[in-house]
Amino acid sequence: MPFADPNYIFTLENVQKLYDDLFVLKGITLAFLPGAKIGLIGNNGAGKSTLLKIIAGEDKDFIGEARPKAGLTI
Repeated sequence: MPFADPNYIFTLENVQKLYDDLFVLKGITLAFLPGAKIGLIGNNGAGKSTLLKIIAGEDKDFIGEARPKAGLTI
């Protein structure tokens, strides 16, 4: 199990997002440790804002798992 480390504060596993049958995100898997600094770069329309909305819990219409550690507020 890739995310068995209890130190991860947030995990994404195989996250996918479609708009009109077009994948904006496909197979995204990430894990963040406490204090990690992250950045997203990419072309317009690459899914940067969509990914951040999923992490923030604002977008719940996606395939896959997005899990904050128990008790974490975003």
